[in-house]
Amino acid sequence: MTPFSLLRPLIFRIPAEPAHRLTIKALGLMQNGSRAAPTPTLAQRIGGIVFPNPVGMAPGFDKNAEVPDAMLGFGFGSVEVGTVTPLPQEGNPKPRLFRLVEDLAVINRMGFNNEGAQAVTNRLMRRRETGAHGLPGIVGVNIGANKDSPDRIADYAQMTRLMAPLASYLTVNISSPNTPGLRALQDEGALSALLDGVLEARGNSHVPVFLKLAPDLEPADIDSICRIALEKKLAALIISNTTITRPALRSHHAGEAGGLSGVPLRDLALQRLRDFRKASGGAIPLVGVGGITTVDDAWDRIRAGASLIQLYSALVYEGPGLARRLVKGLETKVREAGLTSIAEAVGSE
Repeated sequence: MTPFSLLRPLIFRIPAEPAHRLTIKALGLMQNGSRAAPTPTLAQRIGGIVFPNPVGMAPGFDKNAEVPDAMLGFGFGSVEVGTVTPLPQEGNPKPRLFRLVEDLAVINRMGFNNEGAQAVTNRLMRRRETGAHGLPGIVGVNIGANKDSPDRIADYAQMTRLMAPLASYLTVNISSPNTPGLRALQDEGALSALLDGVLEARGNSHVPVFLKLAPDLEPADIDSICRIALEKKLAALIISNTTITRPALRSHHAGEAGGLSGVPLRDLALQRLRDFRKASGGAIPLVGVGGITTVDDAWDRIRAGASLIQLYSALVYEGPGLARRLVKGLETKVREAGLTSIAEAVGSE
């Protein structure tokens, strides 16, 4: 029994979104926690950044960059904040976040609710000024476009200019199912134009650019995305966001609209990771996300081609101690496999 397992029944009596806000407020009181020390066998270099371990906090949890250092204090090798849009937006009508307890899953249709670029810029600048930015711990920023924007590419370019000086890396998020038309930016022509806009806006900054993709893609889409990603010299592809498909689910929330995450996404996300590994020939680093709950899940994702992994929904059910458990378990896996570095395991299945 962990402390979280004792608290979870009480937490689950609170609706999902208010519980999340309470969690963020509580974490705000412990922002100066100690950081994860680099783990020699687990450190990975992606886009010129040395990640102290491959276990990252996925975006969606800390949308407004309120508690990145608190999360780094739980042992995460990196934290990705956002999604952040140029202007503040409320997102979709509530309720819009649902726990599917019987399925160890979550459905959300948040709709990029966030406080906007200015609020996040202010927080990241304060973090930098207080010295936190220079300490171990990598904070990426996930960027998006406003729902009613007349020019979404211009939104991404604006976010790139604002966040490039403050972020360890940028993630271009075109894969949320909760902003109408957003996933159309994954189409070949639109994606090429979008990335040109982002890379031009990056200017002389060397901040790495990652691209986050949906699991609900056709093989032809995967091939064209890999071709463009290599052509534009992206630092990594993140596979994957939530799915709009619905495998067999038991929860009474199964029919809710939105993106499904958690354990039911695991097999689809793992297969898409394999697909991207094959299509890219291993020429671009991959970040595995979706349904990762156990050490075996994490190891499977590494062996299928992920250099890094991220999690979020699993924390709802497993608590914040999960990051350290995964790090420790991956250390053991590397040792048992007779390897000197986890990099040797990437794509080794």
